[in-house]
Amino acid sequence: MTRTVTLLAVVLNYRTPDMTADAVDAALKEMEGLHGHLVLVDNDSQDGSFEALCQAAIDRGWQDRVTVVPSGNNGGFGAGNNFGIRTGLSLCNPEFVYILNSDAFPDSGSIGRLVDTLRNHPDVGIAGSYIHGPDDAPHITAFRFPTIAGEFEGAARIGPISRVLKRSIVPLPLPETTCEVDWLAGASMMIRPDVLEAIGLFDETFFLYFEETDLCLRAQRAGWKTLYVRDSAVTHIGSVSTGMKTWERMPAYWFDSRRYYFTMNHGKTYAAMATIAHAAGAGLWRIWRILTGKPKRDPEHFLRDLVTHDVQWRAPSERSAPSYASMPMSPQEGGVL
Repeated sequence: MTRTVTLLAVVLNYRTPDMTADAVDAALKEMEGLHGHLVLVDNDSQDGSFEALCQAAIDRGWQDRVTVVPSGNNGGFGAGNNFGIRTGLSLCNPEFVYILNSDAFPDSGSIGRLVDTLRNHPDVGIAGSYIHGPDDAPHITAFRFPTIAGEFEGAARIGPISRVLKRSIVPLPLPETTCEVDWLAGASMMIRPDVLEAIGLFDETFFLYFEETDLCLRAQRAGWKTLYVRDSAVTHIGSVSTGMKTWERMPAYWFDSRRYYFTMNHGKTYAAMATIAHAAGAGLWRIWRILTGKPKRDPEHFLRDLVTHDVQWRAPSERSAPSYASMPMSPQEGGVL
C-alpha cells in the first residue's frame, strides 16, 4: 500500500549531476515541513551521472526522502518526467505533483506558496513560479497560447504590427502580481493530480519544447486554470542540459514539437496556416531589417529549416500521453536508491 503525502517532486537529470544534486538539496530544504518525497530521474545520461547521483544521495543524506532511478531511455523532457511521476506513484499517493528543472533552485518559501495556492484555489489545476536568473534578472516564463496571429507577429517583430496584434503576442509582459495565464514554462510547476487523471501526463511525442504548452492547453480545455504565482520565486540558470544558449541552428526536434503541437491541438490546416503566417512575418522582418539596419536575430537557416521541415513532416496517428495511473514503475526495476 502506498503512503499519502503532500508532495511528489520530480527532478530530471541529463549529464549535469553536480548541479542537479544542488537543485535537489534546494528543493528538499523548501520541502521541510511538508510531507513529501522526491524522485530523481537520470535520463539515460550514459556518463556516470546515475552512479554520481546515487553517491550524492548517500553523501548528502537523502536516502529516506529521495528515490534515484535511471530512465533506461532518453525520451526527452516529458517522457523523463512521466517516468518520475509513475515511479513516485508506486511509492506514495500525493496531494500535488511538482516538476523542478535540474538547473532551478527554489527560493525561500517558494514551494510552500505553490502548495497554498492550489489548496486555496480549487479551480486552479497548474501553478508555476516567478523565475529569475542568478543575477536576479527576471525570465519570461508566462505566455499566451501560440496562434496563427501570434506566429505572424513573433516572426515580424515590427512595432506597428505588434501594436495591432498585441493580444496575440505569445510572451506576456512580466506579471507584477499573481494572475491567470495560458501556459507556463516547466522550470517550477505544480500540478493537481485531478488534472493529470483527466487529461493524462506529458505527451511523449514532444522530445523537448512545447510539452508544457500542450499540457496547459489540455488542462484549460478540461476546465482547469493555470496560475502564475508571483511570490513563489525560483532561481534558474537555464538551458544547461540542452545547450540552447550556444545553438547556431535550431535542432530538428524543435520543429517537430512545434508542428506536432499545432497539428494535434488545432488540425493540419491550422498548422500549415501557422507556418505560412510565420514565413510571411519573417519576410516582412527581412525587408524591415534591410531598411533600418537592424541586426540579425534568428538562428542560421531558420526560415528555410522551418518550411522544409513542415513540408517533410508526417503526423503521428495518435497522441502519446500516458494516463496518470498507467504502468506505475516498480522501484526495484533498473536499479534504484
